[in-house]
Amino acid sequence: MEVLNKEFATKNKLIESHQFDLPERVIQFGTGVLLRGLVDYVIDKANKKNKFNGRVVVVKTTNSDASDFDKQDGIFTQNENGIENGTVFKKTTINTSISRVVSANENWKEILKLAENLNFDIIVSNTTEAGLKYVNDDDFRATPPKSFPLKLLVFLYHRFKIVSGKGNGFIIIPTELLVGNGDLLKKFVIQHAQVNDLPKEFTNWLNTECRFCNSLVDRIVTGAPNESERQILENQLGYEDNLMINSESFLLWAIEGDAYVKEKLCFSETDSRIIIATNIENYREQKLRILNGGHTISVPLAFLKGLRTVGEMMNDTTMKVFVEEVLKNEIAPTLNFDTIEFTNNVLDRFRNPFIEHKLISITFECSSKMNVRNAITIVRYFEKFGALPEKMILGFAAYLLFTKPVKNDGEKFFGQTASGEYYLIQDTFASFFEKTWKETDLNSASSLKKFVQTVLDNPLIFDDKLKSIPLFIESVANQLLIYCY
Repeated sequence: MEVLNKEFATKNKLIESHQFDLPERVIQFGTGVLLRGLVDYVIDKANKKNKFNGRVVVVKTTNSDASDFDKQDGIFTQNENGIENGTVFKKTTINTSISRVVSANENWKEILKLAENLNFDIIVSNTTEAGLKYVNDDDFRATPPKSFPLKLLVFLYHRFKIVSGKGNGFIIIPTELLVGNGDLLKKFVIQHAQVNDLPKEFTNWLNTECRFCNSLVDRIVTGAPNESERQILENQLGYEDNLMINSESFLLWAIEGDAYVKEKLCFSETDSRIIIATNIENYREQKLRILNGGHTISVPLAFLKGLRTVGEMMNDTTMKVFVEEVLKNEIAPTLNFDTIEFTNNVLDRFRNPFIEHKLISITFECSSKMNVRNAITIVRYFEKFGALPEKMILGFAAYLLFTKPVKNDGEKFFGQTASGEYYLIQDTFASFFEKTWKETDLNSASSLKKFVQTVLDNPLIFDDKLKSIPLFIESVANQLLIYCY
């Protein structure tokens, strides 16, 4: 079987040859599947509609093997699988948006050379949340610097010198999952510029000619299909593709920007799911509360019930009702804007049979997630309705029970289901919960109430507002008493 590449794709008329002649316009820091399955996806879609007409140069910032990109001329297949309005959606696309991949560690000078090409006017990144940080001991003169913000600074400073500080800045869009990611990146870049005594004219150029845009990305891209699935797909497609990825059909990319940004990012005109607005807070809020919060409040309950994936959760009659009611009746009403379409999309995504999303992975750092995602929702619900959200109280109690260790090996803590199955508690506060649970009488309402109070009193886990809600502690303790019996 032949490999998918430019020659094969054009020879078999899978792709129009002019797609490979489009000029390079975008520099992308990161080879990860999220960037390929979302950012490169929308650029490719726009190119095929003769709208954006620009290709992507990918900067590889790790030591991962990128030889398949060379073998396949950057081309890859994307399989979208999902549920849309209750109907199965499946689509396969050959993506030609990537022109080449360049290693920062091996070819830093070549990357700096890209700054001299004024066709480039857009930079996107996803170096993970850990990559978007300020590194004190980073070296401005290293080839390359260690951290992404300093790499970007050196790149931008090279462009500044090439254009003598006159225009020709970049639109810079980080997609790392951090609030205010564009503001953070700009802050770190300017901080590095000041530490390295770069001229004030450069900082002025950054402020006036470059746009650092906050953004929010939302799409599950699971990456390469498993070996058996890949063989089936390749037999159907008639070629071999080592870069093939799977994703859900849902997509949201919200970018904070003005009319100038919208004009430059004209690929947004080909997909209504790409939002460019002066404020994207509502999009972030609905994702955090409904999607992420919906996961966090439901998953411990489903896991303790013996379910193991989101799909299983949504196929279980009791949990299906719980999830639908907690999203529609308790979380969504606390937001002061229309969330009906987004909520329905989330439920479709949860029902997606083509993505195996393990519940145990969603429980990672459940305590911090519960505070960030759900605490304010419970407060808002009480303030709006003068009552407690019953489903969220149940979910909160299940979370506390999930974090009850029954054994540890010195470093790791394990809980146990009613059926006797052990599971790893991946929570920073596992040792705190072990100590607190050991001091609790599971058959005593007053002891369980004291346990809940102790948890809410820990300022490292929860803000003060939850424990101030009348009857919240008692209601959670009562649910725990029912469970423990």
